[in-house]
Amino acid sequence: MLERVERPAASDQFVQSLARGLDVIRAFDADRPRMTLSEVASTTGLSRAAARRFLLTLVELGYVRSDGREFALTPQVLRLGTAYLSGLGLPEIAQPHLQVLTARVGESSSVAVLDGAEIVYVARAATRSIMSVGITVGTRFPAHATSMGRVLLAALPPAELDVYFAGADLSGTAERPAGDEAAVRDALRVAAEQGWAATDQELAPGLRSVAAPIRRGSEVVAAVNVSSTTAHDPAAEYLEHLLAAAASITSDLASTT
Repeated sequence: MLERVERPAASDQFVQSLARGLDVIRAFDADRPRMTLSEVASTTGLSRAAARRFLLTLVELGYVRSDGREFALTPQVLRLGTAYLSGLGLPEIAQPHLQVLTARVGESSSVAVLDGAEIVYVARAATRSIMSVGITVGTRFPAHATSMGRVLLAALPPAELDVYFAGADLSGTAERPAGDEAAVRDALRVAAEQGWAATDQELAPGLRSVAAPIRRGSEVVAAVNVSSTTAHDPAAEYLEHLLAAAASITSDLASTT
């Protein structure tokens, strides 16, 4: 079933139908690009009748299409995030720097921001590689398992970090056992002290990554990374280029404020 976002207590300010409509949109992902009415109802926890109403409304608005049996999102849904990305200014500023970074190191590079317990990719320059975890703009991963997430978490005030750990799921995978809070906190302390973070197969087998913070003023607003296979050590091989890219993006962000 769809993982629910944290919601405020019911009040006259909370529009439940809007929340449920967003649940229907969020039900579609890379693993479920097309679903039947029954599958949408099961994924969202809605009744078939309610799911049908929401789906047909989204069809009429152009956010969903249907062949009569299955439903799928349309490119129209990208407009829902356009205002945020445009207002942020970060993707457009970061993209040319990512392209330069990727050309220099021969590995994929990305920029992500923190959203609750997850990171969200907002810009990316990818290379053709035998190693792929299906990353695109909009992809989300657990923050604690990624180098960019650790950079972003390390910059949080202590009270906010406590809130994060109170609700974060630190479970791992069959290949990588679950991490405990103490181990993650230690990794965050190291990241804060050295100014960058590295991960070695925490997210996926065979994947290594190193990340550095991007700042707007004194605030860390995003992170940039380089990822590679275990054939390389990105922290040793690419750190100099990564830190230069982070500094360049930070400098360009400062010129827009």
